Amino acid sequence: MATIRKLWSGVVTDKVAESLDFYVRYFNSEVIYEGEDLWVVVLSVGESELGFMKPGLEFQSSLFQAPFAGQGLWFTVDVDDVDAEYERIRALGAPIEVSLRDEPWGDRHFSILDPNGIGVDIVQRLE
Repeated sequence: MATIRKLWSGVVTDKVAESLDFYVRYFNSEVIYEGEDLWVVVLSVGESELGFMKPGLEFQSSLFQAPFAGQGLWFTVDVDDVDAEYERIRALGAPIEVSLRDEPWGDRHFSILDPNGIGVDIVQRLE
């Protein structure tokens, strides 16, 4: 078996530009790759990568043409100071979907919603 180096994800969406703006604004993402006419963008999110691609592109396999339906997906952003992130992101105007709270399994977190309907959970794992 080959060694797995990392996993990164992509979302097929009509909201490529909105997604780019969201992740740059709230998570200081940097553009790793941007396709001409913004048909695709790959962003850094901390040490991870996240892509967004327009649907229905003829040169893509049918597997990658249907757009995300807006339900059943979440991303977790692991941070070292969730309280500071909560204040920073709230000050930027992001609507908070899940208020800052502690969970019995040891996470302190809050959640916001990205332009595609993906829940983004910002988490600090407590000792």
